[in-house]
Amino acid sequence: MTEVLVEIAGWVGALLILGAYALLTAERVTSRSALYQGMNVVGAAGFIINGWWHGAIPSAALNVIWMLIGVVALWRILRRGSSTSAT
Repeated sequence: MTEVLVEIAGWVGALLILGAYALLTAERVTSRSALYQGMNVVGAAGFIINGWWHGAIPSAALNVIWMLIGVVALWRILRRGSSTSAT
């Protein structure tokens, strides 16, 4: 059961990060959007879980950094109260 949950975390993470990038590229969100940053933070968390479980430490480490960047950006967005998703 744990293996299935780890795989789900990885796939959900991948879909969230790809979805965030697709929305950004389609100009549906900006990098200053709480939605964009939130999708990246949660997506990176899924990759961290999956990468760590499978022993892919470089990937897990990269995603820890990716997640921290997103957390800082999200904190700044929410602190300013400007979580607009339009460009």
